Amino acid sequence: MIVRLLKWALILVVALVVLAAGAVAFLFYRAMPDYSGAARLPGLSGEVRVYRDLHGVPHIFAPSMNDSARALGYIHASERLYQMEIQRRAGQGRLAEVAGADLVGIDKFIRTLGFYRLATSSFAALSPETQAYYQAYADGVNAFLTSHKGRLPPEFLILGDDPEPWQPADSLVWGKLMSLQLSNNYALEEARAELAQKIPPDMARLLFPGAPAGSPITTLPVSNSRHSELPSARDQLGALISLDHGASNEWVISGARTQTGKPILANDPHLGLEAPILWYLARIVTPELSIKGATVPGVPGVLLGQNDHIAWGFTTADTDTQDLFIETIDPKSPTQYLTPGGSEPFATHDEIIHVKNAPDIVLKVRATRHGPVLSDIEKGLASLAGDGKVIALAFTGLGDHDTTTEALMRVNRAENWDQFLEALKLYQTPTQNIVFADIAGNIGFISPGLVPLRKSGDGLTPADGASGEKDWMGFVPFAQLPQAYNPPTGFLFNANNANVPDDNVPTFGRDWEEPYRARRIQQFFDTIDKHSLDTSAAMQADLVSLAATDFLPLLKRIAPTDERAKQALALLAGWDGKMDKDRPEPLIFEAWLSALRRIMIDEKTGLHLAEKGPYAAMTLFSLLTDHPQWCDVAQKPDPDCRQTIERALHESLALLAQRDGEDMTKWRWGAEHISQLAHKLYSHVPLLDRLSDLSLPASGGFYTLDRGEGFNPKPDHPFARAHAAGFRGLYDLGDPDKTRFIIATGESGHIFSSHYGDLVPLWSAGRTITLTGSEAELKQSGAEELVFSGR
Repeated sequence: MIVRLLKWALILVVALVVLAAGAVAFLFYRAMPDYSGAARLPGLSGEVRVYRDLHGVPHIFAPSMNDSARALGYIHASERLYQMEIQRRAGQGRLAEVAGADLVGIDKFIRTLGFYRLATSSFAALSPETQAYYQAYADGVNAFLTSHKGRLPPEFLILGDDPEPWQPADSLVWGKLMSLQLSNNYALEEARAELAQKIPPDMARLLFPGAPAGSPITTLPVSNSRHSELPSARDQLGALISLDHGASNEWVISGARTQTGKPILANDPHLGLEAPILWYLARIVTPELSIKGATVPGVPGVLLGQNDHIAWGFTTADTDTQDLFIETIDPKSPTQYLTPGGSEPFATHDEIIHVKNAPDIVLKVRATRHGPVLSDIEKGLASLAGDGKVIALAFTGLGDHDTTTEALMRVNRAENWDQFLEALKLYQTPTQNIVFADIAGNIGFISPGLVPLRKSGDGLTPADGASGEKDWMGFVPFAQLPQAYNPPTGFLFNANNANVPDDNVPTFGRDWEEPYRARRIQQFFDTIDKHSLDTSAAMQADLVSLAATDFLPLLKRIAPTDERAKQALALLAGWDGKMDKDRPEPLIFEAWLSALRRIMIDEKTGLHLAEKGPYAAMTLFSLLTDHPQWCDVAQKPDPDCRQTIERALHESLALLAQRDGEDMTKWRWGAEHISQLAHKLYSHVPLLDRLSDLSLPASGGFYTLDRGEGFNPKPDHPFARAHAAGFRGLYDLGDPDKTRFIIATGESGHIFSSHYGDLVPLWSAGRTITLTGSEAELKQSGAEELVFSGR
């Protein structure tokens, strides 16, 4: 009897498990998008046909651009609705509503900046044509929401989120988020101010050395056909011993230097890795315009791409577009602050933040004439301000009539350099370095956006708000923005390095990316006579770290006594600086550099200075070679920094032995340097975390063209690849059908879709796909057809 009961109990348990698994499978299955058949899409002027190629990329054939926007909105929502929802909630400051108290801090920050209010008001600044385009996109998203109510992706069920109808402002606010993410000036100002409280000014200046003389400057390209004979001083040193918040690469080459006689443009933006990746490939064909490239779910149009006439690419400019102002509270009235004209009241309003499973929070937002008061929500800034003062942020990204979207829509339609420039006169934020090429053979570069003109000062440290001495008095005129057109060198490039000299007037900032990647690009241009798509693909996949080749001679200074250090130095002595995932040397070097940074910066200053990045290689190299007295500590002089270098080596090797085992010959860079392609939500759900994870070992590093690692590494994954080129584009202006694209994951956000991770192997191997074909050719190739009609 007991055996029989146990048997039936086991059967019941198995049945329940099967039923539960079936229910879960049904939830995922019902949310999968249709790739073929017919669907109703109200508002269309005519039939829209969408062909999904073998990689799931949509080729949209529409009677008009507005019709294509409707279809793209529907398609984005069908594949990436959860991504879109999280993006707009972030821009609205409403994450805590669905995620709980852990994200209240983000909501407070975004509400203080007022991003969604600014996005809403900016819609009115757009032309009627662009407004209609954005509305058409929103209508497409909403058509999907209406037709799939009750069949949304399981993420919404897990969070208990019922998405609201999509509004044009939901798309516009993404631009505000990117403006914030790609602008880091105020954090650097805060870091400089904190340093000033910790160490003497002459020491603090050494931590911001600026790029070495001779580093590449985008608007002043140099061609040196005798590079191998006349290398830079650092490259000479390498040759003597047989060696060499958030970054991107771009270059454009004139036909005079390509095998086809027509320009080539390359671009690979480096942002955070996740699954699905930020980008979504699409091709749009209409009687008005044909365009293809990288889109962002939640936003209409092509952000990075190519139309029938031109191609373009972006990198972050790191221009100084933010200033912190220390405002003095009026001693006679705490609701007012001091200005050059007397006392003025704070502008104030309340924000209600809803929190899941917790009471609402009332946030009182204050603003001064310079901008929102950040010290009310950031403890570090409050401490920096001190008693009787607050700190406000002036930021070009806080415009309430932001026409950046209008500029990008006009770039999509531009046919030549003049139209391209005219479009970018409307561009406001974030400042970007944009390369250009057209089918006529022209190449160009410009860094558009609002850049403040200050009454005085350089904007590198917080300014006194009461005096008005460092107030903004307008913006740099468009004609004075960094730009170049058809340079004699036949090429232009940028890797977040300086786009003008530091002494340029007007000033655009000095906190450029460390120039290692830019130097490497320069080497390729100095040594390749005729370029092709293949040579540009090889450049994008390049693994050589010039930071490594710079530092290796310094490691040779030491003479360690223990066997572990001797073995490590023996390996590094024969290393060529390639960050190969299957080798131990990259792991040893990066661990050593990380330890060196901690010893020389964190311990010396008492601050982590995250804004300097995980390695701060340029700063460390400057300190070791130009200011070795930095290595001295109390009662322990270290005149040539050998003790510091050796200590960093011992500590890094001990860490690696603990993490990767004692046998150094079995260490592999790829075991630690993992491309983190994890799902935002499912990575926290048992079983689904493994099913949704696309992570894999990777080559490359923080200072290679094939960029890796992250700006703020986590202690449990110190060498993980959290940032990389999630999108790569190689544009052929001679034959656009040969233009190549790739994204890091797949097109779909549905984890059981065949297109969730099908592009990962291609991306990891540096391979690409093309987006081309007539409707007949696409059908013949096996593409699936989905037909939208308005009825």
